[in-house]
Amino acid sequence: MIKKFILISLMFIISCGYQPIYVNKVLKDIEFYKISIEGDKEANRIILDFLSIEENKLNNNLEELLLKSTYTIEELSKNSRGQVISYRSKINVKLIIQKDQRILKDFSFTEDFAYNNRDNKFELIEYQKDVKRNIIDKILEEIIIKLNV
Repeated sequence: MIKKFILISLMFIISCGYQPIYVNKVLKDIEFYKISIEGDKEANRIILDFLSIEENKLNNNLEELLLKSTYTIEELSKNSRGQVISYRSKINVKLIIQKDQRILKDFSFTEDFAYNNRDNKFELIEYQKDVKRNIIDKILEEIIIKLNV
């Protein structure tokens, strides 16, 4: 009985045209006449690489892209001895698409994550790198949704 249910469910999912939202073909190579970047270099690089955004100076009919990002690590709480107990990593990304100095689209994305301090500082730094990458991935999901709408 359970096998039949699973088989019927799979057939329904396959036949209804289900596709994951974040497949590689979601965004084809996006070109802009000019790309300006400000802020956190690593976050900007990851975003541009993942979205396959390229600059094409030959076609001046294309829009311009301004990508601004900031990455901060804040101390959330300290104990009675003044040692940090928890941190928050926060990333703000702003995408501005403009043409002839006129803003066509303006998107703002903010994600943060709070976490506890680590005794080993090397582990803390590695964990903060992982947190940063995960936050960027969340923002990339939001960017894909906004650009596909």
